[in-house]
Amino acid sequence: MSSEISESVTSSQDSYATNKTFAELGVQDELCQVLAKQGITTAFPIQAMTIHDALAGRDICGKAKTGSGKTLGFGLPMLQRVAAGQSFNSSEAGPARPRGLVLLPTRELAMQVHEVLEPLGKALGLHVNAVYGGADIERQVKSLRKGCDVIIATPGRLIDLGDRGELKVEDLDVLVLDEADRMADMGFMPQVEWVLRRIAEHPHQTLLFSATLDGAVDRLVKRYLTDPVFHEVASDTQTVSLMVHHFLNVHQMDRIKVAATICKSFDKTIIFCRTKRGADRLVEQLQKEGVDAAAIHGDLRQSQREKALADFGADKLSVLVATDVAARGLHIDGVDCVMHFDPPEDHKAYLHRSGRTARAGSTGVVVSLLLYNQIIEAEVIMRRLALKRPIVEVFSNDPHLKDLANWDPTKEESVL
Repeated sequence: MSSEISESVTSSQDSYATNKTFAELGVQDELCQVLAKQGITTAFPIQAMTIHDALAGRDICGKAKTGSGKTLGFGLPMLQRVAAGQSFNSSEAGPARPRGLVLLPTRELAMQVHEVLEPLGKALGLHVNAVYGGADIERQVKSLRKGCDVIIATPGRLIDLGDRGELKVEDLDVLVLDEADRMADMGFMPQVEWVLRRIAEHPHQTLLFSATLDGAVDRLVKRYLTDPVFHEVASDTQTVSLMVHHFLNVHQMDRIKVAATICKSFDKTIIFCRTKRGADRLVEQLQKEGVDAAAIHGDLRQSQREKALADFGADKLSVLVATDVAARGLHIDGVDCVMHFDPPEDHKAYLHRSGRTARAGSTGVVVSLLLYNQIIEAEVIMRRLALKRPIVEVFSNDPHLKDLANWDPTKEESVL
């Protein structure tokens, strides 16, 4: 991270360890009432930090991972700003001229952020729209024409609507860039800068969140943010420490049965595969073992993806098998276990996948199933993350598989 950004650092998670209610942070009564009905009254650290500074009009550069509570952190002050008419710009927002924009990398994340912010916006009389690829663009256009105060968008669909003349971003008062590093990884920086260039001459507020603040994200911050205040929520080490990690050496013919045995011991499990075909095949194999599973990947219809996510979130489905497209786009609470059926690309991918559990301060189990020729890959990942865990040979009839959260494999003779 550059020295210019470092000088703007004002706090870390520890600075906001004390519990604060949203009302104490200056959130309007209407919004607090909606949150209270959902059982949400106390702010997480990232929410306390972000809401305080965002309501003060500051640009924010936040180092925070998915699951830390960012959505309310940027969403509440953005909605409150727009509803209160605290506009930097003189022109009124029309159907295709939103005053708030949340830009994020995947359609799943867009849908979930919309699900959180839409009822909050409604309480303030705001139209909150979501636009993303894989859905009917004409239907999205009709929705925009009915009114749009705040828009939640993926970069590609935002550009499509802009090129069609259905959406203009020049009047934005608040821009949120969520998962900025993931957008960089996916090649979306040109689209992000497309937005930033169009609002550069108009005073506006930018709230940027990213798991890392180097490379393309660092350049973005230095070029487009004005005197940002920096907040760091949780380091990789802190996130890893909340998880129980297991690295299990399995045999090819027994791997499916091992996976099924583990899945049956948890209420909610997300399994990661490297390929779409592999995910579909694994779902079929798990179903034969009596495990209720569904896949989510880019080749499925949007309706299929939405149904799988909805069923999983509503506890109608116990296992979700995903490709890496879902590693940073899912926001599902209560995931007990993440399984790496296929090894991740690197240690960063391991963290991104594993971050679907142990969210918002809770704990979770992360298990890697390793064939003999994958052990070296796992050892490299562990070294990069400073994880000191044994690789243990297991079979599907091993009783430890039914209680991974409480198993200490260092005491087993089968440690490799």
